Amino acid sequence: MPLARSMSITSLNGLPQWEDEDLPVEDLLLFEVAWEVANKVGGIYTVIQTKTKITADEWGENYFLVGPYFEHNVKTQVEACEPPNPAVKKAMETMKSQGCQVFFGRWLIEGSPYVLLFDIGSAAWNLDRWKGEFWDASNIGIPFHDREANDAVIFGSLTAWFLKELSCQFDDKPNIIAHFHEWQAGVGLILSRSQKLPVATIFTTHATLLGRYLCAASIDFYNNLDQFDIDKEAGERQIYHRYCMERASVHCAHVFTTVSQITAIEAEHMLKRSPDVVTPNGLNIKKFSAMHEFQNLHSMYKARIQEFIRGHFYGHLDFNLDNTLFFFIAGRYEFSNKGADMFLEALSRLNFLLRVHKTDVTVVVFFIMPAKTNNFNVETLKGQAVRKQLWDTAQSVKEKFGKKLYNALLKGEIPDLNKILDRDDITIMKRAIFSTQRHCLPPVTTHNMIDDGNDPILNTIRRIGLFNNRTDRVKVILHPEFLSSTSPLLPLDYEEFVRGCHLGVFPSYYEPWGYTPAECTVMGIPSVTTNLSGFGCFMQEHVADPAAYGIYIVDRRFRSPDESCNQLTQFLYGFCQQSRRQRIIQRNRTERLSDLLDWRYLGRYYMHARHLALSRTFPDKFEMEPSAPPKTEGFRYPRPSSVPPSPSVSQHSSPHHSEDEDEDEDERYDEDEEAERDRQNIKSPFSLGVLPQGKKKLHGEYRN
Repeated sequence: MPLARSMSITSLNGLPQWEDEDLPVEDLLLFEVAWEVANKVGGIYTVIQTKTKITADEWGENYFLVGPYFEHNVKTQVEACEPPNPAVKKAMETMKSQGCQVFFGRWLIEGSPYVLLFDIGSAAWNLDRWKGEFWDASNIGIPFHDREANDAVIFGSLTAWFLKELSCQFDDKPNIIAHFHEWQAGVGLILSRSQKLPVATIFTTHATLLGRYLCAASIDFYNNLDQFDIDKEAGERQIYHRYCMERASVHCAHVFTTVSQITAIEAEHMLKRSPDVVTPNGLNIKKFSAMHEFQNLHSMYKARIQEFIRGHFYGHLDFNLDNTLFFFIAGRYEFSNKGADMFLEALSRLNFLLRVHKTDVTVVVFFIMPAKTNNFNVETLKGQAVRKQLWDTAQSVKEKFGKKLYNALLKGEIPDLNKILDRDDITIMKRAIFSTQRHCLPPVTTHNMIDDGNDPILNTIRRIGLFNNRTDRVKVILHPEFLSSTSPLLPLDYEEFVRGCHLGVFPSYYEPWGYTPAECTVMGIPSVTTNLSGFGCFMQEHVADPAAYGIYIVDRRFRSPDESCNQLTQFLYGFCQQSRRQRIIQRNRTERLSDLLDWRYLGRYYMHARHLALSRTFPDKFEMEPSAPPKTEGFRYPRPSSVPPSPSVSQHSSPHHSEDEDEDEDERYDEDEEAERDRQNIKSPFSLGVLPQGKKKLHGEYRN
C-alpha cells in the first residue's frame, strides 16, 4: 500500500521537486559544514571554494556554509549581513543569548554564499561538559593535550546545538540537509544523530587519517590494505581518538561519500564502510574567448622563467634556452607521499639517457615545496643582480650603437662596424663578461635551508649527483617557498608559473584526489600523475588514451618501485623527444580535457548524494525514482584519430630526427575537427528526471 505522504524527487534542476503543498520547496535548507570554510588550511578549502558557485546557483538563499570564526580571515574574506531566513536568525539569537558568539555574512568568493561562523574561543568554557556529552554519545575520549581534537569537539557541539535549535522550529518536517567534510566537522554529525535530530546527513572524507600516516611511513600500503590491525596502527601513532571520531562519523552518516575510486577502496578497509557515492573534485573552468589564448600565456610566462634561469645559471649558461624544457613538482613537503623520491631517481636516469644520446635538449626541474628556511641564498640573489647588471650594460651599449648607426645612415654612409664601437664600449663589455665568471656551481636551492643536512630532497640530490654541472642535461632547482609575484627571485604567482612550464610531474604514492595535475590540465599544461591518485584514476576512466591528451599515468599500484621509476623515466624521455609542434598539439588537447573537470558536470555526484540522503532519512516523505548513481556513458574522450604526440608514438628511431618527420606525423592533425568531436563527448548537465527505470536499490547498494 503506498505511503500517504510519499513524495517523488524528480528533478535536479535547482531545488528538488516533489508533490506536497504542506512542505514548500523553499523551506528546504542545505548546510555544508567544514573546518576550512573561509579558513585556508589545505586542499579542502579549494574544493569548497570552487564548488560554492554551482551549489549557490542550485539552492540560492537556502544554501549556508558553516565553519570556525577566525578574525584575520573574516576581516579579509567575509562581509557581515543579517540572515535572510527567520528560522536561522532565531537559532543564532538563542545561541548568542547563552554566551556563544555567532557571526553571519557573505563569503566574498564566486557565488557569494552565506556563511555561519562559530567563535571557538568564546565557547571554550563548555569544553569539559561537551567532552563528557560526546563520551556519553560515542564512548570516544579526547585527550586534553590534543588542541585540534578539542577544537573539533567545540565546533561540532556548536554545530549540533545550532541544528537542534533550527529543527525545533519546523515541527519535525524534513527541512534540513547537513553535509559534513572530514573528521574535524564530524563531531557535529555524531551528536546530531545521537540526539535524533530530523536532519539528513552526508559525510565526505577527502583522505583517511590513518592512510596518510601509514603511507608517510613508507609502508606498502595498497598491497596490504586487508592486513593492517587498524586499532593497533592508530594507537601507535597516537591518533586513535581522531581515528574513532572519523570512523564514527562515517558510520553515523546517512550517506557516505569520498572523492575518488582509490580512496573508496582505502575507506572500505580503513573505515569499514564502502562509500555510497564517489564525488570527484572539480574546478570552475573559465574559457578564453580566443581559442589559443592559453598558448600565448604559456609563451609569455615561459619568457619570464627564462629570465630567472639566465640569472640563476650565470657563468654556466652553456645551453640553449630555446631547447630547454621546464618541469616542476609542487605541493606539501611530503617526500614519499608526493612522489618526490621517485621523481628524483627518474631524473637521474633521464640525465643519463640525455647524455648518452648527446641530445641538445636541457631540462630544468623546479621543486616548489615549502620547507623551513631562514632567507634567500646569497648566490641566488647575486645571480639575479648579475643578470640585471648585464641587461643594463647591453642596453647602454645598444643605445650608443643605435645613435651612431642612425647618424651614419642620415649622412648616406654605411658605418664602419670596426669603428662604431669605441674602446670604452669594448672595455665595458669585457668587464661585464668578467663579472659573469663564477667559481662554484649554480646552487640547487634558492634559499638557505634550516636543516640542510637532514633535508630529504637535498640528501637525494647529493646521492644521485645532480649538482647542475655543465655536463648535466638535467638541472635541479629547489624553491622551498610558495611562489609570489612580489618575490625578488622569481616574481610569478603559482598560476603564472604553471602556465610557463612545459610539464607538471606528480608521481604521488598517496593522493586521494590531486588538484595539482587538475590545475595543470585546465591551464593546458601536460602532467604526470599515477594510478594511486584520484585524478589519475578519473582520467583513466574517462579518457581512452590519456597520454595523447597530455596525461601520463604511472602505474604505482601493480608494478614494483623500480618498474614504476623506469616507466616515469620513459615518459619524461619521450616528452623531451617531442618537437615544438607536437608539444603545441598536445597542449591544445590537454586544455580541451578541462570540460571533464568542470563543476557544472561533476556537481551531479553531490546532487545525487543529497537526494539519496533525503530518501534514506525520510523514506515516508521522500522517495528517489528507481535509479543507479549518475552514470558517465558518453562522458568519455576517445583516442585521437591523428598521431598523438605521446612517448608510445613520438619516440624516434634515433635522437637525431628531422623536422620533416614531424611534419609527416602531423599531417593528419586537424585542430578544429578534433575539438568538435571532443565537445560532443561531454553530455549536458545531469538530471535525475530522465534516468532509466530499474529495480529500486536498498540501503547500502548504491555504488559509483
